Amino acid sequence: MKILQSRLFAKSVRKFHKQGKKALDDEIRRIIGNPEIGHEKRGELKGVFVHKFKINTTQYLLSYRLHDSRTLELIMIGPHENYYRGLENYIRG
Repeated sequence: MKILQSRLFAKSVRKFHKQGKKALDDEIRRIIGNPEIGHEKRGELKGVFVHKFKINTTQYLLSYRLHDSRTLELIMIGPHENYYRGLENYIRG
């Protein structure tokens, strides 16, 4: 499966510590194994899936899209606070 990263996603991942990056890689592997693991959003975010997971005690949200059965686009990762507002702004352009 081909994996694409948005600039926003790549910028956020740079701030993670080594242990956090390992946990993130594990979650991405879970998504690749079962792309329907996240919940599909409605309305303006239709077609975007959000997967929730924890690193230490912080809950993170990872948004992604499936372009076809062979391409996964990682859009954004971050804590819940103002997450959906930022995601909507990114999707709008």
